[in-house]
Amino acid sequence: MFEDSRPIFQQIAEGIVDDILRGRYAEGEQVPSTNELAAYLRINPATAGKGLGLLVDQGILVKRRGIGMFVAEGATERVAAERRERFTTDFIEPLLTEARTIGLDREALIRLIADAQPGGVSTSAPPTTD
Repeated sequence: MFEDSRPIFQQIAEGIVDDILRGRYAEGEQVPSTNELAAYLRINPATAGKGLGLLVDQGILVKRRGIGMFVAEGATERVAAERRERFTTDFIEPLLTEARTIGLDREALIRLIADAQPGGVSTSAPPTTD
């Protein structure tokens, strides 16, 4: 369930962020408590609390004393913007560098991306009829 390469509390925080981006938790909505997460994931409550605390520190969650943790207003767009930036740095820039290296122009690259998508339709050859 958890990767050995990264601390569990970070993986918990990333999982909650993924759930926010997917719409499982809306802004203003309560997320599972430390104890609920610990019981469900079968981990130490301190580890679950550390993951939630990380998101509070980042402003993604807000703590309402005596009530619980809630998704902060504006968190969805802020997290999505951070992910887009990281996606560009980690994937798009290296992709463009490699495309230039192997001589792919814009149209060829767009065609490759379209063809790689599930249900992608190739524009490089006409469809066959049987």
